[in-house]
Amino acid sequence: MPASLSDLVRRNSGTAYVTPSGRTTWSDLSAMADDIAWGLRDLDPGDRVGIQLQDDEAVHAAFLGTERAGVVGVGIGSRASDAERDHLLARTGARRLLTLGSGSGQLDPARALGVEDLWLLNSTSGTTGMPKVVTQTQARWMRFFEHAVEFGDLGLDETFMSVIPAPFGFGLWTAHVAPIVSGRPCVVLPRFDVPTMARLIEQEQVTVLMCVSTQFRMLLNHPASGEHDLSSLKVMFTGGEMIPPDRAREFEDRTGAVVLSFFGSNETGALTATRHDDPRDKRLTTVGRVVPSMQMRLYSPEGEEVEGTGIPGGLGPLTCNGYWDDDAANAQLYAPDGFMLMGDLVSVDDDGYVSVVGRTSDIIIRGGKNISAVVVENHVDSHPAVDAVGIVPVPDEVFGEKVCAVVTLLPGATLTLEELTTHLEERGLGKESWPEHLLVLDELPRSSGGKLAKGTLTQLAADHLSGSHT
Repeated sequence: MPASLSDLVRRNSGTAYVTPSGRTTWSDLSAMADDIAWGLRDLDPGDRVGIQLQDDEAVHAAFLGTERAGVVGVGIGSRASDAERDHLLARTGARRLLTLGSGSGQLDPARALGVEDLWLLNSTSGTTGMPKVVTQTQARWMRFFEHAVEFGDLGLDETFMSVIPAPFGFGLWTAHVAPIVSGRPCVVLPRFDVPTMARLIEQEQVTVLMCVSTQFRMLLNHPASGEHDLSSLKVMFTGGEMIPPDRAREFEDRTGAVVLSFFGSNETGALTATRHDDPRDKRLTTVGRVVPSMQMRLYSPEGEEVEGTGIPGGLGPLTCNGYWDDDAANAQLYAPDGFMLMGDLVSVDDDGYVSVVGRTSDIIIRGGKNISAVVVENHVDSHPAVDAVGIVPVPDEVFGEKVCAVVTLLPGATLTLEELTTHLEERGLGKESWPEHLLVLDELPRSSGGKLAKGTLTQLAADHLSGSHT
């Protein structure tokens, strides 16, 4: 059987994690994990234990400690609300919410989890409501990292930085699995802030950066990106939400790094990916081609297999084993042929490159016309004043729904609805898809997983615009 993450940690030497406050070696991390495991010795194998800690070395010690204790961790985002935390603890039957204890000792290694065992329960990022619980094994994320090494042309001497919340899929492979499997250090931030991110990239000579699109845009927009040398970067893995092609090109031009992405989910792992040797236009405007170890099929909303454009489904070693104890949710997760479905709509070109054209749950119906929020977001995001955007529906007595653009702006910028629609007309976006409302906020709401919280954003827009005719 392949070595577990805990086994690999015991073999690694040198620095494991770097935070703004210091360094943790692999041996220190292993000792922390042993302490945590010892503190869980009264639990039965397979019991669930909640883990809600900051995104520093402690949360990774906790993942290792539960693994060594033979219990299943329940990963909870450090910024999860009390309601979300309580929901996950109750839903999984967790017997304890983990805090770092002072016990010490060694447990019987025979009790530890293997790479194919249920290892962790985490959640969907809860962008529209209470999250579902996703089953995780170590093996699927180890296989995922193998693809990252190939697609990113990674070497043996990389230094990673992951600023993704640790308990979610993107955070698991970037901040936990990648450094452990490679034995290389990873820079993590207990709380994300751009100046610290830029300073540590330069200080630690980070070569591989992992972040969501919002975070690299924030880096580009901040003066710190010009105050620190970011030229050590050679690869940035991003995703989790729409990747703005123009800003990705700017990032490449300013840092010299190659921008790559995986298309998938916490549930499916990766279905497609871009590679370092893909043509630049394909890398930045598509989500790449199907990962070699995976199969992908497209489906109609009725579940029939289709060609060209449809709902993607995946099958292969990167998928999870479904939702925890949730037959109703699993029935919606799988197509009749066993492929795991996503909530996106994609198209495939003649060269096999996949483009995301919308989401099944992200369609605005205006007077019977289906409008893809993703398509409109791509166009609005290209306006030079816009920093970030979410397109949501607002109720309308005549048309049922109308399109509302909720944006944050770049420092010093202004934007009116008329200026925005003029820009969209120049880009050739059909008038029926133009936003009829514009709401400018200081910050867009995010889920505990860092994604745009569309449910909250929709409610904010409706509350703000109720009775408005602008």
